[in-house]
Amino acid sequence: MTVRVDNNIKRQFDALCEQFGMSVNAAVNVFINAVVRTRSIPFEISAKMDPTSQALLDMLYTTDRSNRPDLTMEEIDEEIRKARQERRERIEREKQEQLETA
Repeated sequence: MTVRVDNNIKRQFDALCEQFGMSVNAAVNVFINAVVRTRSIPFEISAKMDPTSQALLDMLYTTDRSNRPDLTMEEIDEEIRKARQERRERIEREKQEQLETA
């Protein structure tokens, strides 16, 4: 297995593993075994979600699907296209805001 890691983070991780008394290889194996054993990542992963994406996820995970219309593949593709466009626009706005504050 090959993993790309930022050099600064790798140095910090190497130093921590040494303090723990284990190799980087052993630490990665501990992580992988924990994921397989628990069938989950052993820490929370989260990100800010735009309202459209959150609404789509909420709709996806609603258990009562009886009152939800079925979407065609074209409609699903259009929703994905809109979400991606909104994401690109948000990223561009954030970049512009960073340039303006710099």
